[in-house]
Amino acid sequence: MAGEEIRQDTRTVEQIVDGMSLFDDDLMSMVFDGNIEATELLLKIILKKDDIQVVSVVGQRELQSPVVGGRDICLDILAKDSTGKQYNVEVQQKPEGAHIRRARFNSSMMDSRMLKAGQEFSELQDSYMVFITRTDIFKHGIPIYTINRHFEETNELFDDGSHIVYVNGNYKGDDTVGRLMHDFGCKEAKDMYYSELAKGVRHFKEEGGRKRMCEAVEKYAKDYAIEYAEKYAEQKAEIVRLNSLLESIKNLMDSMKWSAEQAMVAMKVSEADKAMLLKEL
Repeated sequence: MAGEEIRQDTRTVEQIVDGMSLFDDDLMSMVFDGNIEATELLLKIILKKDDIQVVSVVGQRELQSPVVGGRDICLDILAKDSTGKQYNVEVQQKPEGAHIRRARFNSSMMDSRMLKAGQEFSELQDSYMVFITRTDIFKHGIPIYTINRHFEETNELFDDGSHIVYVNGNYKGDDTVGRLMHDFGCKEAKDMYYSELAKGVRHFKEEGGRKRMCEAVEKYAKDYAIEYAEKYAEQKAEIVRLNSLLESIKNLMDSMKWSAEQAMVAMKVSEADKAMLLKEL
């Protein structure tokens, strides 16, 4: 029986890996990690800059908050070019993962690490925060959305070096961006236009890197299962607490002939609980 469960788990992981594309951040991070060639291709197409020379790129790079108790972030890929400019590229399946204020936060986390003690602010290099989203979250049907600061009164560029870019993953035009997004959606390397991307996908889905990809998926599944179990336990405890409270309120209403509001005031029920309990009374 245990052997059958292991086989089923292995089969499930294999099926998940087979169904993955570059829109899945686990695969995307592995394909681009240390892959100068693929990263240069990606940035040149998205930013329309042919002179980008990437000197380093890492996948799944964690940036810790400088504030105690502050929020840390894990970047899908973080790259640096020969001029010192830095690029964070994220893929997101759902719009909420690419919230416009997340772009601001990620950008600030990159900026805060660029200067060393004693350096002038003028030495701060440009930073690019790039979101590749599965859908067209701004719904204008265009392939690229580029955001830069400008003066409201004159509409001139406020050239502080901070750039935010959103890529419409649903774009299907017959151009470089359309072909790039086609490749991001491919589940098999043989169907891809760009060899720079196909080589990485083939390695992690069909060749020597597949085992590592399966291990990453398996670990994620286990971590998610633990997290889900903890959340489910918390939710179950909360349901038990509210049901007990509801029963006590009903008993008071019956025995004292009170209204629901009077019973809840007597029991010092919080406003948040009141809103939920009133729906059940």
